[in-house]
Amino acid sequence: MNQLEPVDTLVIGSGPGGYVAALRSAQLGMKTAVVERGQIGGVCTHVGCIPSKALIAEAHRYNLHKQWNSAVASASFEDAQAFKQAVVNKQSGGVNYLLKTAGVTILEGEASLIDDHTVTIKRPGTDQQVSFTCAILATGSRPIELQALPFGGRILSSTEALSLSQIPASLVIIGGGYIGVELGQMYAKFGTKVTILEGGGQVLPGFEVDLAAPVIRQLNSDGITVITGATAVKAEQDADSLTLHYLKNQEQHFVKAEYALVTVGRKANTDGSLGLDRIGLQVSSKGLIETDEQCRTSIPHIFAIGDITKGPALAHKASYEAKVAVEAIAGEPSAVDYKAIPLVVFSEPELASVGLSETECKAKAIPVVIGKSSFSINGRSLALKATDGFVKIIADQASGIVLGAQIVGVEASTLISELALAIELGATAEDLALTIHPHPTLGEVIMEAAENAVRKIMRNVT
Repeated sequence: MNQLEPVDTLVIGSGPGGYVAALRSAQLGMKTAVVERGQIGGVCTHVGCIPSKALIAEAHRYNLHKQWNSAVASASFEDAQAFKQAVVNKQSGGVNYLLKTAGVTILEGEASLIDDHTVTIKRPGTDQQVSFTCAILATGSRPIELQALPFGGRILSSTEALSLSQIPASLVIIGGGYIGVELGQMYAKFGTKVTILEGGGQVLPGFEVDLAAPVIRQLNSDGITVITGATAVKAEQDADSLTLHYLKNQEQHFVKAEYALVTVGRKANTDGSLGLDRIGLQVSSKGLIETDEQCRTSIPHIFAIGDITKGPALAHKASYEAKVAVEAIAGEPSAVDYKAIPLVVFSEPELASVGLSETECKAKAIPVVIGKSSFSINGRSLALKATDGFVKIIADQASGIVLGAQIVGVEASTLISELALAIELGATAEDLALTIHPHPTLGEVIMEAAENAVRKIMRNVT
């Protein structure tokens, strides 16, 4: 056993939570090491956020080119995969560079907690052991595997779906959440015949009906078949296709496709050889670790962040929690505040939400006004030929303070940051309405939605 020098902060996992934690720890003067069993940058960089968004962007470019030249498309899926890998390599290389220049020690291998101050790092040929003063668990998550549809052969998780060498002729997706919709639209734009099976009443469950409606219209326009209220039962594979059997209205149905993609959620990586049981750290029935407002677990010097804690499994949530945890280790009074964490779906059109929804405000009996404005009359939207969708701002009826906002439309993923900042600062709808937005830009739709909210507030006052 190779005994390494003790560290102040040991981070397990190098995804967007782990590497940000390691960087911040080193920047604050603590001796820091990060353990990674796979590739630096984690799932997000290699088989998640980054490669999926690269392929989605390539699909849009491919589709646009086809509209101009239906006979020949200059881009191929092989080109798209090469572009995706180049982006991944650049991002991963950047993370490696940042960690090394900050003085973070990178330890490759599988981390296993021996006690609450010691970890063994297993790798082929040798084991290493390192002791730590504090640890941050950032082990992330993996795709949930259905017992009836185990991964393998023609049954794919999102990891394999992002690495296919050729465009499949047909694809059936089990799960109509954000991953299923994003990858379904991506493949449809490359020419795949896509079918989405969703167990609930609509795809993108959790989003209000009016927000999901423009995306559902586009799914239909993309030629994607959406079957709601459907439960996958089993799949039969042969040499070049599979038959997926499902239940709808208590009746048996089936669909044939080249591949099936299972996107029914993600499972926290708190099991296996990590050794939480050895140190007495309990997890919930979903494998999640309970933490306080500083991301501290029941063991005071061990912290947990990202997908292994409660809340949405978002890369930017993990990065945010990473900074709070490290600052807590450094003795600073940092604490999490989740009121302004945006949720984004890279569908077409894009979806984004932050703060409270209209439905949540009604459930909490909060009197609000709703300001809406459509992309359909926005000059920039017209120029981009992307006029479907709207901005919705939810403001407190009495004070006008922005409580939440939702966007469905072009560049919603970028526009939502202005509204997240408004909520974070306690800004009012009037503050947004009085902010001069450049013309012609998509941001003007936010300004107009705020103006509509202000008019409603003024009517209530008078």
